[in-house]
Amino acid sequence: MTCPRVGHIDFLNVLPLSYSYNHGAAQGLAITKGVPAVLNNDLINGRLDMSNSSSIVYARHSEKLVILPDVCISTDGAVQSILLISRKPIESLKDDKIILTAKSATSHCLLKIILRSYGAIPNYYVRHVTPERPIPDDATASLLIGDDALWCYHHQEEGLYYYDLGKEWQELTGKKMVYALWVVNKDFAENSPEMLQLIYDRVHKSFQRYPENKETVINSILKDKPFTYEQLDSYLYNTIKWDLSEEYIEGLRTFYQMAHNMNLIEHIPELNFAKVRRN
Repeated sequence: MTCPRVGHIDFLNVLPLSYSYNHGAAQGLAITKGVPAVLNNDLINGRLDMSNSSSIVYARHSEKLVILPDVCISTDGAVQSILLISRKPIESLKDDKIILTAKSATSHCLLKIILRSYGAIPNYYVRHVTPERPIPDDATASLLIGDDALWCYHHQEEGLYYYDLGKEWQELTGKKMVYALWVVNKDFAENSPEMLQLIYDRVHKSFQRYPENKETVINSILKDKPFTYEQLDSYLYNTIKWDLSEEYIEGLRTFYQMAHNMNLIEHIPELNFAKVRRN
């Protein structure tokens, strides 16, 4: 039997799952690691059976996909790892040039929604940006995500303005924000229910068990990452949430509604969940 093809966006915000994959949970799975933009494309083009994926991707391709229940990447307020870094205050942005990281999809839409609320209609360009030099000389601001943004969050340069998009979203809507979902190719979900159940169990349990294992999990990567234990503990225990509860689903629906209002997605999708035995 062919191993299920599973994508894994290996950012720190899924460290409990990365740890599990490195300690037995990847057995019987063909894991492909990559940034959101690459794995999103692999998923919708049938090169993966399942992956954590930018939440906006589900909205754009819901006819091909179903959502794995109970798991997501979300926050109730600040996220620390999705930042707009600007040379001037956010309320002063108008038609400025803003660089969007090439790694993401959801954050592009989120930024456009937030900036429109300030009356800004910038000129956006997708380009590689680095945390060491976050704003190119020819731009006013840049959007960074993931570990790069988290590093910038802890190393803020004097004279620049830093805006946490999770915080901005909550101030705008009062809602929680879902940045990523675990989504499954519909054909795989229908044709391989036992393998789907196995994947769901491993992914869900990885996050459920994190509080009791957090010291071991964080210490496993400390020597390879430019963060302190305290920084990662705050990020993973107090900031990032992985439970796709009803409150977060409500926030996701709001995000889709606002994205549709701005023509960032063609329609507001039905939220169709994969059929698994939930634990």
